Amino acid sequence: MYDGLTSPGRNDECWCGSGKKYKKCHLDFDERLEGLFEAGEDVPSRDLLKTAADIEGVKRSAAVNVGVLDYVAERIGPGVTTEQIDTWVHDYTVEHGAIPAPLNYEGFPKSVCTSANEVVCHGIPSADEVLAEGDIVNVDCSTILDGYFSDSSRMFCIGEVSPEAADLVRVTKEAVEEGLKAVKPWGHLGDVGAAVNEYAKAHGYTVVREFGGHGIGLEFHEDPFVSFVTEPGEGPIMVPGMMFTIEPMINAGAQEIDMTDPNGWTVRTADKSLTAQWEVQIVITEDGYELLSW
Repeated sequence: MYDGLTSPGRNDECWCGSGKKYKKCHLDFDERLEGLFEAGEDVPSRDLLKTAADIEGVKRSAAVNVGVLDYVAERIGPGVTTEQIDTWVHDYTVEHGAIPAPLNYEGFPKSVCTSANEVVCHGIPSADEVLAEGDIVNVDCSTILDGYFSDSSRMFCIGEVSPEAADLVRVTKEAVEEGLKAVKPWGHLGDVGAAVNEYAKAHGYTVVREFGGHGIGLEFHEDPFVSFVTEPGEGPIMVPGMMFTIEPMINAGAQEIDMTDPNGWTVRTADKSLTAQWEVQIVITEDGYELLSW
């Protein structure tokens, strides 16, 4: 097969764990993948495709991830420090039998990313960072439960924000929704990024190139990379079972970013303009997609 993985015999048990014979389960599916590969398409390896058991495991993880973001939403406001948010996320996650995925990931020192105003991503919570009226902040939560990973983020407007900030937050969420509309089984992943980028640009905003979405489920970051500055009809085929995040980072000003923070993590807009991000996690199904974490 195209991916170098062994295929079962026709009458052997299918690789997906369904218990069915291969010929009655994924044989035709695999032949379709092979045909697409031979036609020159970018086809994901079958070991990236999630089984029914995998998807159920991720759903349990996502229930904690969504729950912690709901918990933050009930409490965040002016005067809250980003360190408090980190404590909320850590304690809620652990109390629900899970692990905050960011904590100690490649040396990241906290349980959540909190990215306010001009911070594009990977903001590190701090007791010295006090959220004030008019701020906008992204809270990016990732959870491990029983070895399954979930990941989503939300924007929060702190008190009353400027019309410009409110518009950026709204349009960024709508851009994610436009990306979801472009998700079609057996379509190209580039269609998703193109829809996001077109919507953002139509509202006068720019989309960060260097960071994007990613595969997820059995690891924190898996293939494919999900760019949001793509062209329609390009990129990997969205095969049922593929699981990834849609998480564009959209700037009010220029597209360029600044990665020079000495902490080695925090990324800002180069021109210090406001930026926003929403993130959802989905799995491709036979007839569309299923939203797992938001």
